Amino acid sequence: MADQKDNIDDFKVQTAKHPNMSSVSLRPHSEHSKDRMSKRLSTESNGTSDGGMGSSTPVEITALEESFRRFAIHGDTRATGKEMHGKNWSKLCKDCGVIDGKNITLTDVDIVFSKVKKKSCRTITFEEFKVALGELARKKYQEKTGEDAEAEVFKLIEGKAPVIAGVTRAVASPTVSRLTDTTKFTGSHKERFDETGRGKGKAGRVDIVDTSGYVSGYKHRGTYEKKVNKPTEGRPM
Repeated sequence: MADQKDNIDDFKVQTAKHPNMSSVSLRPHSEHSKDRMSKRLSTESNGTSDGGMGSSTPVEITALEESFRRFAIHGDTRATGKEMHGKNWSKLCKDCGVIDGKNITLTDVDIVFSKVKKKSCRTITFEEFKVALGELARKKYQEKTGEDAEAEVFKLIEGKAPVIAGVTRAVASPTVSRLTDTTKFTGSHKERFDETGRGKGKAGRVDIVDTSGYVSGYKHRGTYEKKVNKPTEGRPM
């Protein structure tokens, strides 16, 4: 009973120091946790965070920007896809059909690239990429307005990826064929190949001495050994 009385006295002292404390209802710890969870879910659904206002949803990448990134990283394992070199810019214009050989040539593409990039840079960003396409669009589609021309060029590039060429095949030239034809070899070179054109190996490079005892060109070589070593089965004792 004494301990209970002391607790009551302490509570009276606290309420005397803080008059508004008695009017606030005490809430369990579980309810505070629920409030924090609901607040976090509401901020995530609204695209904000506790650290400040800002969208947490990823920015949607357009088909044009996706093609830009594909060509930007082509052939370069260290590329990030945010900047494009002049070589890949030329490949993009070629693979996507921007270069037609009439209104747009490879020279035009190089000139526009040098025009839109910064003086101290060797690459262009996506924004500079769109400016360069606008320059080519107005020259490629001269009969259309600026916006319509840009839309046509964008359609040529959207969703495209670099064209990877196959393995280059060697073309047989008459000179190479003549130099590799073993039937036309003479002298010691002729002895290194047989009738089918296959190399003889060591026998075609070194004179190997025949120690078998047969004369050269003998056709029945080895027949004597077969007669001598003929099995004796069925012979009378």
